[in-house]
Formats: sequence, C-alpha cells, structure tokens
Amino acid sequence: MDIMELVEQSKDAATVKRVFGEPIQHGDVVVIPVARVAQGGGGGQGQGKDAKGEEGGGSGGGFGFSATPAGVYVLKNGDALWRPAVDVNRIVIGGQIVAVVLLLTLRAIFKKWRRRR
Repeated sequence: MDIMELVEQSKDAATVKRVFGEPIQHGDVVVIPVARVAQGGGGGQGQGKDAKGEEGGGSGGGFGFSATPAGVYVLKNGDALWRPAVDVNRIVIGGQIVAVVLLLTLRAIFKKWRRRR
C-alpha cells in the first residue's frame, strides 16, 4: 500500500459524522450522540545492503482508529443539555483499586499494632 493512499484513507475516517451521530427525534426532544475519536498512523520505507552485500528493501504502513461514546446532547424546549456517557467498567475498576489499597493499608496498620503488643 502506498503511503499517500494510507493518508487519504485516514482523512476519510476522521469526519464530523464520526464524532456527532445522526440526530434522533422523538416528539419535541432531539438527541445527538457524541463520541471521542482518536486516530493515528505511520509508515516506513527502507533500502540498503545487508551484511552479505545483497540489496535490501522494505516498506510498511499502518493506521489505527478508535471511537468511544462520550455522551449525548439533548435539545428540548430551546435548551441544550449535555448528558455524559457513564463507563461502568471504569467505575468498577476504580472501586476495586481503592478497595485493594484500603486492604493493604489496613494490613500494614494491624501488623504494626501486633508488633507493639
């Protein structure tokens, strides 16, 4: 794949429609979904001679794209409200980390308390 072709494909992937979804209307309420979009790409090329003196070659390219829900805009009665998306997995992992730190701290306190007795 040519590097310029990769650049063109990356431009097509980063459009406004990836960030803001199609508006959804129900009665007098309009909901517009929003996503966090991240992308990256890279490429390389190389030529030279190897240890045996033979002609070398190479090329490469890659592209990554990620989209995660951020929330929605709710349009109602002329007001725009932001409703963030809740990532339950992040909340659970955060709670688990806090619990582990708390248990390790309590363990250290009890060990010191036992040594003093």
